[in-house]
Amino acid sequence: MEKWSRFNYQPCLPLGKEGARVTGCREHIELSRKAAGEGMVLLKNEGSLLPFCKGQKLAVFGKAAVDYVKGGGGSGDVTVAYTRNLMEGLRIKEQEGKVEVFWPAAGYYEKEIQAQYAKGYCPGMTLEPEVPEELLGQARAFTDTAVVTICRYSGEGWDRKSIADKAFAGGDQSLARLSASIFENGDFCLTEAEKQMVEKVKKTFPYVAVVLNVGGMIDTSWFKEDKSLSAVLMAWQGGIEGGLAAADILCGDVNPSGKLTDTFAQTLEDYPSSEGFHESLDYVNYEEDVYVGYRYFESFSQAKAKVIYPFGYGLSYTEFEICTKNISVENDQVRVKAEVTNLGLRPGKEVVQVYYSAPQGKLGKPALELGAFQKTRLLAAGETQTMILTFSVSDMASFDDLGKVSKSAYVLEGGSYSFYVGNSAENLEKWREDWVLNGDRIVSQLTSKSAPYKLPKRLTGDGSYEMLPEREQIQEPLGLPKQDMDRLEGMEPADRGYGQMLREEIEKSGKHMLSEVAEGKITLDTFMEQLSDEDLAHLLGGQPNTGVANTYGMGNLREYGIPNVMTADGPAGLRIRPQCRVYTTAWPCATMLACTWNTELVEQVGAAGASEVKENNIGIWLTPAMNIHRSPLCGRNFEYYSEDPLVAGKMGAAMVRGIQSQHVAASVKHFACNNKESNRKDSDSRVSERALREIYLKGFEIVVKESDPWTIMSSYNLVNGHRASESWDLLTGILREEWGFKGIVTTDWWTRGEHYKEAKAGNDIKMGCGYPDRLLMAMERELITREEIAICARRILEMILKLAH
Repeated sequence: MEKWSRFNYQPCLPLGKEGARVTGCREHIELSRKAAGEGMVLLKNEGSLLPFCKGQKLAVFGKAAVDYVKGGGGSGDVTVAYTRNLMEGLRIKEQEGKVEVFWPAAGYYEKEIQAQYAKGYCPGMTLEPEVPEELLGQARAFTDTAVVTICRYSGEGWDRKSIADKAFAGGDQSLARLSASIFENGDFCLTEAEKQMVEKVKKTFPYVAVVLNVGGMIDTSWFKEDKSLSAVLMAWQGGIEGGLAAADILCGDVNPSGKLTDTFAQTLEDYPSSEGFHESLDYVNYEEDVYVGYRYFESFSQAKAKVIYPFGYGLSYTEFEICTKNISVENDQVRVKAEVTNLGLRPGKEVVQVYYSAPQGKLGKPALELGAFQKTRLLAAGETQTMILTFSVSDMASFDDLGKVSKSAYVLEGGSYSFYVGNSAENLEKWREDWVLNGDRIVSQLTSKSAPYKLPKRLTGDGSYEMLPEREQIQEPLGLPKQDMDRLEGMEPADRGYGQMLREEIEKSGKHMLSEVAEGKITLDTFMEQLSDEDLAHLLGGQPNTGVANTYGMGNLREYGIPNVMTADGPAGLRIRPQCRVYTTAWPCATMLACTWNTELVEQVGAAGASEVKENNIGIWLTPAMNIHRSPLCGRNFEYYSEDPLVAGKMGAAMVRGIQSQHVAASVKHFACNNKESNRKDSDSRVSERALREIYLKGFEIVVKESDPWTIMSSYNLVNGHRASESWDLLTGILREEWGFKGIVTTDWWTRGEHYKEAKAGNDIKMGCGYPDRLLMAMERELITREEIAICARRILEMILKLAH
């Protein structure tokens, strides 16, 4: 087969066995359901209400019983052949003789929700219907056990809120108005209609379980201490068959083993990021610094008292014992040996979590930081598994951005380092011996990069705030006439219109083909010598769609045999527009995948998803999304993994390994500090160098060093006064020079950055289209050189060569 035949000819050759298609295949759907079952988190189970006993009669209430949300909106949406809601899952269980369901309630909600769909409401954005008293009475006569369901929807381009009458800062205003009309009390909290539904069910039924079909953190205070709500399952957004996966857990066919990757506090105001989240459309001050998530709540006693469900928490239908056998520190490695025993009667899985506590020293440290984690295999009743977990001593270093020990260095401060082993941030056993470091140790001496200009203060280890120096920002000359970037957004890339040229004719003209480089006949340098300035500038921009793609491609110099390699959205599955009638597999949302704490499973999901990408003649999958859950209000948290950079990094690295095992390029995004959707194209994320490196870049660093992603996507926003897509410090200084990244950097689609500034910074390609004329104009004015443009073009060609399979 000719190199890049999938890109050149769009043959849509099936990749399955015996000519079968893998896209949306049964094997992938089963894997999606398995991953959903392993990522669901059992938050509460008083009196062992769950799993339901065989033959248990159930009445299910709440629109979410049928109004199923498989995932979030925007680029994270997926076109599927069908979805399975909770009632469909329970119907299957009833057919298997495991439960009996009061179907008139389901019929009522089905009728109500379908009527709202007909009016234009989308899943998760519907109104909660009032429960008829007659229906409640009939259901109570049928059973004493009820299930309450709640669902939520959020999407790209707009943020969540707690109270609808608060000013909505930016984002998609039409969605904001629709959301405000639906969520009377906000989507973080229950709506008034949901409160009334829950109260009615509680008063009617002595036994009530709750199922939450949500993509991000929500208020959990309403059920934590409520004795009339005995069980709560965080079912997240489980992809194509998430409703069936929830039924699997409710009926005991799957033992829940998911653990939270975020801290759930009593109120939204308890999160330090909440106060300034919507303070301005123009900027966000990251004043909590490195004290994000459990690092904040576990460090300050007043904050710790407000935790409802800690980081790493999750129940099981069995009981486990974690016994730490030994912890040693040798050769820059912390080595933990632990035994996990299933003490209960059901097979199950447990997650071993290792935390460390560094000395406060001059820099101040969070009380706890996750050092390593590992999930057991499925352990039978009474079975024991020995686990070995390791991490580097240097991982415990802190970045000194002000020079208290050594400026711009990662430092291990002298003192005692403690280790803890358990299954959540609040269920830990301290190891009997500390590791003592005599004197400070410089782990890595770097230089200052991407320092803040206007971050007034930051939180410190004693709970006070440290004032930070303000620097004068040097304004760069524009160099070129300012363009109206808003007018250009959504513009289709220009097709050079070369037509299909025969290879023989091209070779007769003396031109070299890229396939000659792939075959080892010539070097890439030799190939690039023949490219004109116009050719190089053309390569630095997105290209027209082909086939089923809708997010454009790259390459497309057909007279040189350079294919037009398509991209596709993610991360919850291959995203193809509905009109193409290609139905793919919707995977569980990223937060749910992270809650599996199972990197091997996530790698399998990455490989399966990438095979669908490849089968549909697409070469680059725009996933995984790596941004930190800084605030529960970020509308795109469902696409991101965790509040913790180690969890995010390990999950992202697993996903990249899986994707690129199929010779499909992963695109790790959004680099960096895209932790808010409101005015995301112009908002300035103001963050200290320490928090930037230890929290917001750390996950990306782990992915780069552990899985070698072929592409990284820069973010829309500014970071400390500079557009991320134009930041040399981020894209070259840190990403390439410090971490050794070898792939390409692509902009997010239609950034408002100047193309030549992006290229000079190391942002190789501007998507969805570039502006070659402006690049050439900048070159004429000596604002950028051919050599600088060629560096970017070379990296793009190197990436395309990796896809020649």
